[in-house]
Amino acid sequence: MHITVAGKQVDTGEALQSHVRSGLDAIARKYFDHALEANVTFRRDGKGHAFVCDINLKAGRDLFMRGEGEGADAHRAFEEAAEHVAKRLRRYRRRVNDHARSLAAERDREPGEKVRQVVLRAPEADEPEAEEDQGAPEPAATAAPHPAVIAETPDVLAQLSVGEAVMRLDLTAAPVLMFRNSASGALNVLYRRPDGHIGWLDPGRA
Repeated sequence: MHITVAGKQVDTGEALQSHVRSGLDAIARKYFDHALEANVTFRRDGKGHAFVCDINLKAGRDLFMRGEGEGADAHRAFEEAAEHVAKRLRRYRRRVNDHARSLAAERDREPGEKVRQVVLRAPEADEPEAEEDQGAPEPAATAAPHPAVIAETPDVLAQLSVGEAVMRLDLTAAPVLMFRNSASGALNVLYRRPDGHIGWLDPGRA
């Protein structure tokens, strides 16, 4: 597994990098030996009192997991984040055993559709209006045709059953997941509701 360790105003010396690599290798061997790569980032929290560790693990094709931890030092922050990843891998392995037949069918499917994932800049808060110059003409109102794009990455729209999509949403801890329903062929969306439950948008059930 390829592991990248980086720090944002945090020193990631050889001892810390060795600790991260041995810890993730042990987790991968125990729960998911097919993990492909991991990006581990250390930073300070907003107040600068604690260390925060973010782990983004690519466990397989189109399967990503994330763990976050906080601690008094970088080693403790990593251990907490790694435990979050390990819990998700344990959950995944249990569900793989329960869904072995459907997951085998997924591997035999055609590759997912290629799509673009775009991040748009959030609307900025209204700024206080400058004092108008009474002698100057009022400028014409203009509006941008669309919000500014600040990031754009390729992605894959997977073909999944609803059960597989729920499992993937849970494993990735993402707020929303769009997929093509393997039963109906329609585009479906799963999302996390404020009450903690999962919402399901299916145009075929309208």
